[in-house]
Amino acid sequence: MIDINLIRENETIVKENIKKKFQDEKLAIVDEISELDKEYREVKIKMDNERAEKNRLSSEIGALMRDKKIDEANEIKKKIAEMGEEVEYLTKREEELSKLIKEKMMVIPNIVADSVPIGKDDSENVELKRFGEAVVPSYDIPYHADILARFNALDKEASGRTSGNGFYYLMGDAARLSSAMLSYARDFMIDKGFCYCIPPFMIRSDVVTGVMSFAEMDAMMYKIEGEDLYLIGTSEHSMIGKFKDQIIKKESLPITMTSYSPCFRKEVGAHGIEERGIYRVHQFEKQEMIVLCEPEDSEEWYEKMWQYTVELFTSLDVPVRQLECCTGDLADLKYKSCDIEAWSPRQQKYFEVGSCSNLTDAQARRLGIRVKGEKGNYYLHTLNNTVLASTRALIALLENNYNEDGSVNIPVPLRPYMGGKEKIEPVA
Repeated sequence: MIDINLIRENETIVKENIKKKFQDEKLAIVDEISELDKEYREVKIKMDNERAEKNRLSSEIGALMRDKKIDEANEIKKKIAEMGEEVEYLTKREEELSKLIKEKMMVIPNIVADSVPIGKDDSENVELKRFGEAVVPSYDIPYHADILARFNALDKEASGRTSGNGFYYLMGDAARLSSAMLSYARDFMIDKGFCYCIPPFMIRSDVVTGVMSFAEMDAMMYKIEGEDLYLIGTSEHSMIGKFKDQIIKKESLPITMTSYSPCFRKEVGAHGIEERGIYRVHQFEKQEMIVLCEPEDSEEWYEKMWQYTVELFTSLDVPVRQLECCTGDLADLKYKSCDIEAWSPRQQKYFEVGSCSNLTDAQARRLGIRVKGEKGNYYLHTLNNTVLASTRALIALLENNYNEDGSVNIPVPLRPYMGGKEKIEPVA
């Protein structure tokens, strides 16, 4: 959520930002907010004046009673009673306007960075840099579901019976490899100085609407029937929510945390759920990182965070590239964002395995997270980044470490988590 002073003082910037994001339908909402805000401020001034006058008149009653001026005192009491009704009305109207303005402000997108390329959707994202050598071997790389089948590692038929489409059973060495990657990602981030955390896997609606836009919520989140609880789509949600309505000491910043969780997603939209494999599914596991920091430090943290993901994947012999997300591909709360994509030797192209975002103070405003400063309280900046998402990371590892004989090399950093194994061999 942006600062309403931006609309009060420079409405043009807000409207131009909306146009950059190709959300012209929201331009009228800015005008609505301006009108409501104008009435809100008028009501507040009138209410404050009425209260001040009411208090002044109340202070006169005692003196009038002492001077036996009963009639005058009664007249003032009558006037105070009438003013009380007016103050009550104005108070109620102020609350109504405040709520309405906040609801409309919640759909206005965050101001994007000047460096963000203009584009309508992810097809117009811009490649910035590649890391590692993208190799295409002389032999064919099978589809990842077929690789897993050779290890007797994937059962989607059974998960279809128990849970429906979009779920899976992962078994044997492949399941162990998936867990090894998550454990390695956890220790990798701990070594970077991040505090490890296992957060709640369900959050309340006021946390959901604090960390993401309504459109994202509808497309992603599973609601628990009969409860004010949602299954998390990523642990960033509950991790940032941990600080809801808190005033944080300046000396405590930056707060750097890495978290493990299962993730649950509807995956509503054009992409749909993958039938055979595990690329797009309703449930997976993830290691995440978040940072809460001073506003002036968020750009520096953004650069550090996406580079951590690059470092992790290249250490697993997986080439990656960085894509800068264009305006039309940015979620409403994001100031800037980049995707990290892994090389697929089978498809001979890159696919998304993580995303790093700087949200400036947008989440902090929605959740009421502030810093106690010397000159008053102010909103901090929040950032998040995928360290490793289990299913897509596993696909990238399988393809880039696949051998012609059907075995898969286990990258050196993962071997301690795999009992020293160097390869996964097909089941005879």
